[in-house]
Amino acid sequence: MNKKFNGIGASSGVSIAKVFELIEQKINISNDKISDTKKEIEKFKASIDDAIKQIEVIKERALKNLGAEEAAVFDAHMQVASDPAMSKEIQDMITNEKCNALHATSVITGNYASMFESMDDEYMKERAADIKDVAKRIINSLAGVKSTDVSMINEEVIIVAYDLTPSDTAQLDKKFVKGFVTDIGGRTSHAAIMARSLEIPAVLGLNDITKHVNSGDKIAINGDTGEVIVNPSDNEIVNFENSARELEESKKLDAKFKGKKSVTSDNHQIEIAANIGSPKDVEGAKENDAEAVGLFRSEFLYMDAKDWPTEEEQYKSYSEALKGMGNKKVVVRTLDIGGDKILNYFKFPDEMNPFLGYRAIRLSLDKKDIFQTQLRALLRASVHGKLAIMFPMIATVDEFLNAKKEYDKAKEDLKKEGIEFANDIEVGMMVEVPAAAVIAKQLAKHADFMSIGTNDLMQYTMASDRMNEKVSYLYQPLNPSILTLINMTIEGAHSEGKWVGMCGEMAGDKNAIPLLVGMGLDEFSMSATSILSARRQISNLNYEEVKKLASEAIKLSTQDEVKKLLEKFNK
Repeated sequence: MNKKFNGIGASSGVSIAKVFELIEQKINISNDKISDTKKEIEKFKASIDDAIKQIEVIKERALKNLGAEEAAVFDAHMQVASDPAMSKEIQDMITNEKCNALHATSVITGNYASMFESMDDEYMKERAADIKDVAKRIINSLAGVKSTDVSMINEEVIIVAYDLTPSDTAQLDKKFVKGFVTDIGGRTSHAAIMARSLEIPAVLGLNDITKHVNSGDKIAINGDTGEVIVNPSDNEIVNFENSARELEESKKLDAKFKGKKSVTSDNHQIEIAANIGSPKDVEGAKENDAEAVGLFRSEFLYMDAKDWPTEEEQYKSYSEALKGMGNKKVVVRTLDIGGDKILNYFKFPDEMNPFLGYRAIRLSLDKKDIFQTQLRALLRASVHGKLAIMFPMIATVDEFLNAKKEYDKAKEDLKKEGIEFANDIEVGMMVEVPAAAVIAKQLAKHADFMSIGTNDLMQYTMASDRMNEKVSYLYQPLNPSILTLINMTIEGAHSEGKWVGMCGEMAGDKNAIPLLVGMGLDEFSMSATSILSARRQISNLNYEEVKKLASEAIKLSTQDEVKKLLEKFNK
């Protein structure tokens, strides 16, 4: 029977093949009590050793098929498997409650996964997937169950599953696996990221597609539009095949822009940069011809550590990224932690609303020793490349000046110690708080540049949690209120001769790009894989025309009106 679905296009591409249902064997986990707790703990420890051995094998496959960047995920998996705190909780539960290892492992790992899943930050949600993946491996080992080995698939298929773990994805052979679709997941999941590395299409978040397919059904998927058709008609197959050809042609056209400047048709120049989370991501930025790194999320150094990272550890990480980018600018955001981004080794205060509380620059200005360690590491690393530093979540001029004072102190201390650092470091700030956008001109008198973080700016402007389904309709990047704040920021900074970048998801949104170019945004920082496509799109824009378009969009009343204006412009 012909059925149509729409999900989240998570990895570009169009594919038609037969369905391969990835069905996990269900394990009955009961709360049966045991008498020999020591024996049960030994059994649990053996399952941990088994899980780590399996992960090591998968990491080797990932290194071969995907490269070092994606294979690094499995280092995190090994950390989860050998995490002493989680292991102790499981062993304590076995001892205190005399419950079996299967039950204890299921409960404790489930608690950890739920905690991370409830967080707003996409990176932290990915950690929940890591915990579930490792937990499943330990539980399977305890139960004596072998997982389906997707690496053994030897015919052309599209995988249909409730979810695809990083372990599953890392073992896919793209010669045979032509794509995958899942009930859950989104663009930032490890599975989606790996699918993009493998260059196979993926559509996620389809809710219940697993209930509507059978192995052997034909399925057509479009990883750009999120469209999925089970048992497509002959006409639908032709349409998908045409889309596949168009996409291939589009990729060939994008590739022609490698090595070219990012300029409009009337020669207005823009910089297109990459967002990265670690030095390992530099390779992807270079492969996709990034002109800079517009956002290095330094908080990942803290999240992946077991204690506050030392000056030396941070220095090595920043130096690696700067050396990797050569003479191209690397903008490092100082510690942006708090809210939903927590640390295992630091107790945040209990707050009614942590998103509006003790986080980001507010924490750094309170914990000045932690801030000084980071600033010293950054300054020392600056001799290895072209560094820029930005402070997150600045709301007032005083906050920026206080952060700058700490930066100046770090410089003075290093000077006294005879330690070298670059003398041309730009020091800027993130515009994520509406108050900062409103006083952008005043802030720009002190900051060397500004970078707009649209995800938080939107959330704070609309007073809506974008992960809350009840208010998700308010996630409106093209709403005139958001466009107005962006425009105010750009105009305010430009009036003081300062440049403005954007490192939120909106920077890579093909619908938003004409408006942002028209407003005069200087730097677009995005996922590395979006760079060449954005450069090609910008090359077809006329700066004078999009200036008028942006001016008109800001005067409209609703996001729908802005979308209609863009549709008319694109015809």
